[in-house]
Amino acid sequence: MLTVLIDYAAGNLHSAEKAFQRMAAETGAGKVIVSDQAEDIAAADRIVLPGDGAFPACMHALRGQAGLFDALVEAVEVKARPFLGICVGMQLMARAGHEYEPIEGLGWIDGQVHRIEPSDQSLKIPHMGWNDLVIDQSHPVLEGIHSGDHAYFVHSYQMEIADKSELLAHCDYGGQVTAIVGRDTMIGTQFHPEKSQSTGLRLIANWLSWKP
Repeated sequence: MLTVLIDYAAGNLHSAEKAFQRMAAETGAGKVIVSDQAEDIAAADRIVLPGDGAFPACMHALRGQAGLFDALVEAVEVKARPFLGICVGMQLMARAGHEYEPIEGLGWIDGQVHRIEPSDQSLKIPHMGWNDLVIDQSHPVLEGIHSGDHAYFVHSYQMEIADKSELLAHCDYGGQVTAIVGRDTMIGTQFHPEKSQSTGLRLIANWLSWKP
């Protein structure tokens, strides 16, 4: 099995690569590579889309890589390859983002990405650091992960979900903040699983073993 982490110049992938390689070795999930080549995406059995920075810049970067965007859409929408979006990679799954300018997303999750506006004005933006997950519904990728488990977040914008059946988990930061989304063969985490210690490694292992 081949898992490909997409490199579209939207963040440092070193820690993510190491975490996925470690859990792939532990679960017997095959090979993990980082690639910016459309042919690797087309050949992948599983696909990870990380992302750091602003929604518009990440979407433009993804579309700007020769053949990469089309290969991703073909793999996920047509071939139904298991997909995991991380941080801005999760946000790009939404219908649209509203960071600096309205821009169309991948449209895989029925949501819009807006700036976090906590009810408690003392809470700083970006939302950065450890926060407790609240599990909203069970999913094979969440096996062994429970409400109260910690995950590491770094973001100023969040996906506001229209279809609550696609919300798997949230956290509280002066109001509900989307933490994990999912539909069909697609999963997204707002937090960084590769930086979330045992909780994140468990999620990665579960996703690598998941057979949707």
